[in-house]
Amino acid sequence: MKNRYVRILIIILVLLAVAIWIDLPNNPGIHIGNFNRDIETRFGLDLVGGVQALLEADLPEDTAIDAKSMDTAVQIVENRVNPEGVSEAVVQKAGDRRIVVELPGESDPEEALAKLKRTGLLEFVDMSSLPPEQAFGLEGTRIQTDYAVEAGATPSEVISPTQLSTVFHTVMTGAGLKDVGVTTSPTGEYEVAFELKGDDIQTFANFTSQNIGSVLAIVLDKEVISAPRINDAITDGRGVITGNFDVNSANDLAILLRYGSLPIPLKVVESRTVGPTLGQDSLQKSLIAGAIGFTIVMLFMLLYYRLPGLLADIAIMIYAILALALFRYIPVTLTLPGIAGFLLSTGSALDANILIFERMKEELRGGRPLRNSIDLGWQRAWPSIRDSNIATLITCAILFWFGSAFGATIVQGFALTLALGVIVSLFVALFVTRTLMILVLDYLKPTNLAKWFGI
Repeated sequence: MKNRYVRILIIILVLLAVAIWIDLPNNPGIHIGNFNRDIETRFGLDLVGGVQALLEADLPEDTAIDAKSMDTAVQIVENRVNPEGVSEAVVQKAGDRRIVVELPGESDPEEALAKLKRTGLLEFVDMSSLPPEQAFGLEGTRIQTDYAVEAGATPSEVISPTQLSTVFHTVMTGAGLKDVGVTTSPTGEYEVAFELKGDDIQTFANFTSQNIGSVLAIVLDKEVISAPRINDAITDGRGVITGNFDVNSANDLAILLRYGSLPIPLKVVESRTVGPTLGQDSLQKSLIAGAIGFTIVMLFMLLYYRLPGLLADIAIMIYAILALALFRYIPVTLTLPGIAGFLLSTGSALDANILIFERMKEELRGGRPLRNSIDLGWQRAWPSIRDSNIATLITCAILFWFGSAFGATIVQGFALTLALGVIVSLFVALFVTRTLMILVLDYLKPTNLAKWFGI
């Protein structure tokens, strides 16, 4: 039996070592082959400042909004904000016609909101007038085309081609795409495959037949995002875009091609900016409050339960290390409600320990041997621990669904951190505390139970 708990202790120590490594402030992340994951603590809008916006379909109230169109709009908006380096961005649908967007750390709210609500214009642009090497160099730059309706512009804002100094011809727009996906070539290189529809099949066939070797640029909102060369005539409406792609860049391009334009126009109906100073002040106060509460709880456990309380304190510290590592690895964006959920889950771990210790003390008062009292304490406390934690997890699931359905991100964050914390606390209470207690008592073999257990 002892060997079993020694093995469990070894597993716990290995998990603890990995968790401590993940918790290192300057963790380099995991980069093995094609697997790359940065490890960092992500803070939400209310802790680091930024912009929160509520977008709504810019259509009459009595106009029915297709659910698929809204889902597509959410995906496009998310794709727009994440490439800007805002890795903690939150984009989710709220109801039938609204989207909630949170951009932690965003310093230019006006520019951010302008990017979110523009409709978007995807074009296939003829660059046969340029040498391929020069055309390749235009990736990432803005150009002018003879399809001169700027993204989101009204008909009165159309720019006349005669007003432009350098004009490239738009062969077709993204409306001609039927399907786009990522494939691999026979040599294993990633490619973006596409299929056209309608009259654009013939338009594309004519153009590619006459311009083999030239560049056909892919342009989103007048910015060149890719400049592939035409290698063969594409007469059946099916083709591939080749380039120096990895799986991520190929997927990004496929999404831009598939969803380059928002299916519905959006308007900003509400926005707010949280300054970084206010967010930093909230973070500092949250950390201080958590540290004070943590210290008080640990002192109570030590003074009231003596040796079991000391072991529970060690287990709670292990719990905190494991939970933080889990938050950083997933990663979970921590907000003030999320921190509250984490602290509340700490109470779940303590509740489990208190139930176990009280039942164990009852067995000791009844004259049972120490080892039997420990085993019976765990067995008889387990139904209460199980039922209370299941109830908490069910509540977390309901809150998470509510937050996801109605755009209540603070509720969603609270539910997520609470649920993860409860799962970790349950593991700690049932395995870590029990293993430490059995091994320590086996080593100490205390005889004065009143002194060691406070009975």
